[in-house]
Amino acid sequence: MKQKLTDEELVNNYLETHQNDYFEQLYERYCHKVHRKCLSFTKDDVQAQDLTQDIFLRLMTRLDSYKHQARFSTWLYSVTHNYCTDQIRGANKRQALTGDNDWDTLDVSADDGIAEQEEQIARRIHRAMTCLSADEQMLLHQRYQDGISVKELAMQHALTESAVKMRLKRSRDRLRQYYWQND
Repeated sequence: MKQKLTDEELVNNYLETHQNDYFEQLYERYCHKVHRKCLSFTKDDVQAQDLTQDIFLRLMTRLDSYKHQARFSTWLYSVTHNYCTDQIRGANKRQALTGDNDWDTLDVSADDGIAEQEEQIARRIHRAMTCLSADEQMLLHQRYQDGISVKELAMQHALTESAVKMRLKRSRDRLRQYYWQND
């Protein structure tokens, strides 16, 4: 029977021995969570599976960059978030360059005005988010989209919980300000 090791012990053992069993245990623990996170970015299961595999392949060769400043799961989440963001950003740039917009398949018959309003609100929020710094954007996404607790954010960013709460409040206030400026 296998001994139940912590994530950090698995990382250390893998780095010391390079035995795949340790990495496989990490993979088994987190592949579904990473896949769900990737799926939240792509909305496409096949693409999310590809991103998940890419993340774990990179992880295998870069596991030594984990410095134990936060829990492994928090660090892996951050790696996943950053990788997916980079991939989506790159895909959007490629799509803009090629002009591939799928206009022929756009179905406007089902639009009753509500979808258009929601789209407009989403565009305004997106524009307002782009006015924030990258750190503010990441913090808001981590807290409200991904549901990371204030305590985990404090550990991940090497801050006190009250500092995280204050940064979240300031970021929300700035987001609200930029949202209403875009009228």
